[in-house]
Amino acid sequence: MKKILALVFLGFFSIVNAAQALDAKKAEKFVQNVTTAGIEELINSDVSDSERRARFTKLFNEDLDLDFIGRFVLGRYWRTATPAQRDAFIDVYRKLNIQTWSERFNEFKGKHFEFLGTETSKSPDQIFVNTQVPMEEGSPASVKWRVKETNGNMRIVDIIIENVSLAQTARSEYTAYIQKSPKGIDGLISDLKSKLK
Repeated sequence: MKKILALVFLGFFSIVNAAQALDAKKAEKFVQNVTTAGIEELINSDVSDSERRARFTKLFNEDLDLDFIGRFVLGRYWRTATPAQRDAFIDVYRKLNIQTWSERFNEFKGKHFEFLGTETSKSPDQIFVNTQVPMEEGSPASVKWRVKETNGNMRIVDIIIENVSLAQTARSEYTAYIQKSPKGIDGLISDLKSKLK
């Protein structure tokens, strides 16, 4: 009886480990598609700034879960925000990220992402994909992608560059701003709008 139970558990854990390995490969493949087809080809393409912005908008809307990230970075203030404030914040946060990263990723022009495997996350529906970008001088730049799977669809929910989480950084900055601003969330929304070109 014990031998049968041992075989059952062994088979079960083999299935679980295989599923985890499959998820890791799926997440890594997803990020490879984003970095290669989305970022590398887009950055290195000879197109106008408006066309590049349009393509980045499509990339970010399809491959990043900016609604999820927006709720996270607003933190506890998401619960107290009105529906109108939530919509306004997500809208400007989305636009600001597209603007920022369409420019920021130009730093990687002519370069390619190297993949270094994955790491598990405390959240069962999330996983980290590790990459690095060789630079002309110094050590390669470390870029870690936090990927979330919902209903079989992969989306990026954070980018950690040189151990700095963009989502955590935004959350700290926005929380501090809301606490100091007499207008609270509305003040933050107005400030973010002022940064849009």
